[in-house]
Amino acid sequence: MATSLNFVLFQYLMVVYMFYNPTNSGAVQLNSENIDMTLASNELVLINFYADWCRFSNILQPIFDEAAEKVQAAFPESGKVVMGKVDCDRESAVASRFHITKYPTLKVLRNGQPTKREYRGARTVEAFTEFIRKQLEDPIREFQNIKDLEQLDSKKRIVVGYFDRRDMPEYNTFRRVATNLKEDCQFHVGFGDVVQALHPPGHPIIVFRPDVAMSNENDETYMGDLRSFDELNIWVQEKCVPLVREITFENAEELTEEGLPFLILFYAPGDLESIKDYKAIVQLDLISEKQNVNFLTADGKRFAHPLHHLGKTQSDLPLIAIDSFRHMYLFPNFKDIYVPGKLKQFLNDLYSGKLHREFHYGPEKDTVADTNAIDDAKKPTTPPESTFKKLGPSKNRYTLLRDEL
Repeated sequence: MATSLNFVLFQYLMVVYMFYNPTNSGAVQLNSENIDMTLASNELVLINFYADWCRFSNILQPIFDEAAEKVQAAFPESGKVVMGKVDCDRESAVASRFHITKYPTLKVLRNGQPTKREYRGARTVEAFTEFIRKQLEDPIREFQNIKDLEQLDSKKRIVVGYFDRRDMPEYNTFRRVATNLKEDCQFHVGFGDVVQALHPPGHPIIVFRPDVAMSNENDETYMGDLRSFDELNIWVQEKCVPLVREITFENAEELTEEGLPFLILFYAPGDLESIKDYKAIVQLDLISEKQNVNFLTADGKRFAHPLHHLGKTQSDLPLIAIDSFRHMYLFPNFKDIYVPGKLKQFLNDLYSGKLHREFHYGPEKDTVADTNAIDDAKKPTTPPESTFKKLGPSKNRYTLLRDEL
């Protein structure tokens, strides 16, 4: 009887294992019954959300299935990676949960959490397999000497871990968090004798180092539970995703999709002081607006096109503007950021519609003329159109704008 029960239990466990770590050919068919367990039990999941009636979905399916087979062969370790697919007509609740509005959509999830960027690379077997390989690369750089830390890039936000050994559970938590946030921070680690003077034996330490060349922040040590993935992930995310972010061609689409207006500092390359001051003023005066606005910095040389729309050139840097995704509005005088409340009033004028009205009809009656404002003779009758909206979901628009620049 005991033997029979053991056999039944063994069969059950094998079914569960095959269900959530499948070895069948092609991408794994995901549904409301197995998707949560699949996400929870795998470090990386790439999901193809498709519809059978969609021609592009049908074109992609055999390519995606072949790529899934190659990925499975290259990374057979259980819990490492799964390429899955969701039939959005049959699994409408799953599609709604992941906000799927177009087909096919390719979502990337690390440790059960969606990444900020969907997969938008080439849709070939080779591109998919290479993408998975890069995603599974170790994001943590090991240093062999404490002096190596003196050479870290002061323009990057960095998290440093000090551990006794690599096989500690705390290090596994650190590694998983680094995998989630490798695009936002650099991660470094030291082990054993290299770091023994920097932490008590058996008590690992994780420290955040800000981008000191571009901010006035200080180092901070993590004081929470080093075995709690959720707790450490939240802490590192707060440190690595700052209030003021740099917009680049690589993340512009992602930032645009957040749907919030941009308040942008356009700076001249090498002008770190203006960046520091802007960040400090945003932190001091505008933190209450972080749910309403994206605070950004932009290299005025790389993003010369928006400057042209504002009637400005690199010689006018630094300058500040709002991009509402309909129009762009210029902050009249950069030096006024040091006047308490001036930058916040600029945002309030956006919310109230005052900026738009004044572009059409001139200064309102209660507005005192600013001697540094744009020359009325040069002021357009309508605000310049948004240029950053061109970096939105349409890859074609993004490519066109990048080529212009």
